[in-house]
Amino acid sequence: MAYIDGFVAPVPTAGRETYVTYAQALWPIFQDLGATAMWDCWGDDVPDGEVTSFRKAVGANDDETVVFAWTAWPDKATREAAWSKLSPDPALEKAIGDMPFDGKRMIFGGFAPILVAGDASPG
Repeated sequence: MAYIDGFVAPVPTAGRETYVTYAQALWPIFQDLGATAMWDCWGDDVPDGEVTSFRKAVGANDDETVVFAWTAWPDKATREAAWSKLSPDPALEKAIGDMPFDGKRMIFGGFAPILVAGDASPG
């Protein structure tokens, strides 16, 4: 069954193109390691919440936009194998580590889908 890595992060609004370039550079690496899809979504309607919100969760400042992203893998084993290959490779580690945002405020995790419905392709 498919497996999803997801994250939410605050990205400097003025650095949108830098982020896009970063994400585009990562896709071929993840694809070569077995990822089947990658989505990076720029916050367009992300309201501040009174108790909690995406913005509060990542400590987004007024000059930052929230990015919501995920990578799909065919299964958890492929994802785990990919991450084990990424860690020891200094070049790949550097590519991932040169994030154009504050990675300390990123929230992330791995998820096992419980419902997949409709067409998941962009469109």
